[in-house]
Amino acid sequence: MAEKASQLQESTESTTVVVIGAGPAGLTVATLLRRSGIDCVVLERRSRDHVAQRQRAGIVETRAVRMFDSWGLSDRVLGGVPYDGILEFRVDGRSHPVSDSDGSEGPVARLCPQQVLVQKLTATYLEDGGDLRFEAADVSLHHLTDDRPTVRYRSADGTPRAITCDFVAGCDGDHGVSRTAVPDGELTAYALDHGIGWLTVLADAPPPAHPLLAVSREGFAAHFPRGPHSSRYYLQCPPDDDPGAWPEDRVWDTLRTRLGDPALVSGPITDREVFRLRSLVHDPMQYGRLFLVGDAAHIVSPMGGKGMNLALYDADLFARAVRDAVRGDDSGLRTYSARCLRRVWNDQEFSHWLTRTLHDAGDAEPFARNLARARLDRLFTSPAAARAFAELMTGLDPAGEAVEQKVFGNLSRPSGD
Repeated sequence: MAEKASQLQESTESTTVVVIGAGPAGLTVATLLRRSGIDCVVLERRSRDHVAQRQRAGIVETRAVRMFDSWGLSDRVLGGVPYDGILEFRVDGRSHPVSDSDGSEGPVARLCPQQVLVQKLTATYLEDGGDLRFEAADVSLHHLTDDRPTVRYRSADGTPRAITCDFVAGCDGDHGVSRTAVPDGELTAYALDHGIGWLTVLADAPPPAHPLLAVSREGFAAHFPRGPHSSRYYLQCPPDDDPGAWPEDRVWDTLRTRLGDPALVSGPITDREVFRLRSLVHDPMQYGRLFLVGDAAHIVSPMGGKGMNLALYDADLFARAVRDAVRGDDSGLRTYSARCLRRVWNDQEFSHWLTRTLHDAGDAEPFARNLARARLDRLFTSPAAARAFAELMTGLDPAGEAVEQKVFGNLSRPSGD
């Protein structure tokens, strides 16, 4: 059968944009392009069921909600419930609620797990006539510096296919084929290993009233909602720790201690893994006609919830830039990388600050611990510090956007048609 498939003649077609990857970044790019009347094809190597069930971040920040709203899509693709803007810090068992509301009018952040966003984006894109191809194997990118690049792959039935296009959107993450298609030396990688591990635990247990970040001498812990009846927990641990060393009793005992909640209700644990906190930025986010979007270009420490939201920001910029280029203005494409990287580094700095503060405030050496606790005290007591924190958490950056428009020019907003 494989021999017969290999002898099949390659099928060739054409489109405006080929999108590699059907996660939040790729599906947002594709959905916005469809809203703009631009043809595109989405290629995803996994099955639809696999993609729809991937568990990831759960809060779509205020800026991203307003982005979807500007395209007339927030009600269709977000679902979830409005996030009330309260983040609870708990230091040695003492609660410190902090608001991330900046007081502006308009839609606010939503509690929306990645799998819900992906499912709704998939349904919206297909309902609008989109072309989404799952189980696309052996994807490869060719002639990226030519006017018409080619993307080759094998369809689910083994048929070899080739798509010529004007642009390729690489939305297939840190380990995808898009970035590896860029020749060595064309991109500069800036990497940081934080030296911290997290045990992440998904459980059928009651969610917290507010997202919770806890600091104690025993280490960092966090508790986030993942639906009306499930929770995601994080426990600081050595980066090379073994998940098997964390039986259920140890998980719940440690959570109760670090969260300062002896009455924490447990539940069946459905998933657990250990991962290293790391940060990575590739510069530029473009090579020829290939544009990197989301995790294909940058990885952010999960502290602050910026990974998925940065991907949504990239997707919006790229879709609007392509729309304008099709209409004859390529300035958005020429400035795409610089615009994205300005926000990437801003969010990297915020994530790094929050990561170091919360982990150093727990079990670091005394000088670093006292510095970190002074930062937390300032956050809890200074209105100015709280306002700055709220601006960074919401992703709203009016001053920065004004500077960006002055330097790069203004990309037009969706017309709504």
